[in-house]
Amino acid sequence: MTPPRACLVALIALLPTLAAAQSAVPPDADPRVRQIVAAVSETRLRALATRLVSFGTRESMSSTTSPTRGIGAARQWIFDELTTSSPRLQVSFDTHVIPPQGRFTRQTELRNVMAVLPGRSPRRIYITGHYDSLNLGSGGQQALNAAGGLNPQARADFDHDAEAPGANDDGSGTVLTMELARVFAESGVQFDATLVFICWAGEEQGLVGSAAHAQALAAAKVPVEANFNNDIVGNIHGGNGVVDAETVRVYSVGPEDSMSRSLARYVERVAAIYVPSHRIRLMAREDRFGRGSDHSSFTRQGFPAVVFREANENFAKQHTAADTLEGVDFPYLTQNARVNAAAAASLALAPAAPTVQNDRGQNLLTRGPSGYDAQLRWNAVPGAVAYRISWRDTWTNDWQHRQTVGNVTEFILPNVSIDDYVFGVSAIAADGHESLTSAYVSPVRQSADVKVVKD
Repeated sequence: MTPPRACLVALIALLPTLAAAQSAVPPDADPRVRQIVAAVSETRLRALATRLVSFGTRESMSSTTSPTRGIGAARQWIFDELTTSSPRLQVSFDTHVIPPQGRFTRQTELRNVMAVLPGRSPRRIYITGHYDSLNLGSGGQQALNAAGGLNPQARADFDHDAEAPGANDDGSGTVLTMELARVFAESGVQFDATLVFICWAGEEQGLVGSAAHAQALAAAKVPVEANFNNDIVGNIHGGNGVVDAETVRVYSVGPEDSMSRSLARYVERVAAIYVPSHRIRLMAREDRFGRGSDHSSFTRQGFPAVVFREANENFAKQHTAADTLEGVDFPYLTQNARVNAAAAASLALAPAAPTVQNDRGQNLLTRGPSGYDAQLRWNAVPGAVAYRISWRDTWTNDWQHRQTVGNVTEFILPNVSIDDYVFGVSAIAADGHESLTSAYVSPVRQSADVKVVKD
């Protein structure tokens, strides 16, 4: 046998081994998630937005009887549109009767429009936007900013039927939610998590619709793993003249090792894989200065949540009749929808995040037998085949070191001081999808006031 032929035979013999090695390491990008991201339709987003603004106003106390104008007609259309999107979606009204309070001057029935895509487990992942709109008058949000937050909605003479197209605030988040409900349902993918797509009402009166829903979730002890909230995500022309079609802001409430911050980091990491041309700008605060949105209803109940915001806002158009379709850049909105889709799909395919505390709320992190190691323990997660340890310096805000440790529930990092680093652990599925990272949070020491004898 000649040497070249011997080499060829040896190479052929190695091919099965090489193929097995390649198949044993899944690529970062899952073809199922790629398919979902690619299925987001700019054309459909535009068509949905065009129909949504045609109702003239969607103010929370606008008409509920007109078939063509007001919040009643708008919510029925959203309901019907979600129902026809896919038979896999369980569509319903999530209804709450709100007595007069705050910006509600009369008893009002709020209807959140909800579409549920059942998964293999009861844990929920929410994708949301608010469909109600608002017209504060000619000055809109810019005048409200200048007035220091003196909102006129509680006045008896406030016009609830004024023209309020709300194309960007928050028609952009509404149609993003509706489109992703269709895309996920039509994908045919069986997710581990149950996905919930909701268009909120009552946001402009103080996050009322989402607050009522989140309160009910907390009372029923429903496991909510994430809320991807989208509020004003379609404009690229800032009121300051800056144009930005390539970034989006993601706000998350602290502390630094909260699960909301973990969710924000997750969005950034997954977006870099599936939508690499769109940069995520992580914002280390709950929302813009002095402003808010429906994700706060979730964080208030202890559920992880983030809000997506366009890179540069135009306050002069917000909460006015000028918030029209001309202010929405649909290629940009499509990119933001794709980021949502990639992160939500990846998380829904992954196992749940590990629990790193015991039943008494104490961290499962010790110094190990030597007294100078980092001994990490966590509870096993159904569907996990491995776990990943992460750690970083206490003064940094993102993980610096990561190590996959196999299908175990305990690991020791020798000579790594738990005083000098922050630690976390995530669960990994057989197909490579990874959960959020649960951090071992150092509790704030509590102590009683010292009693002092006074003269």
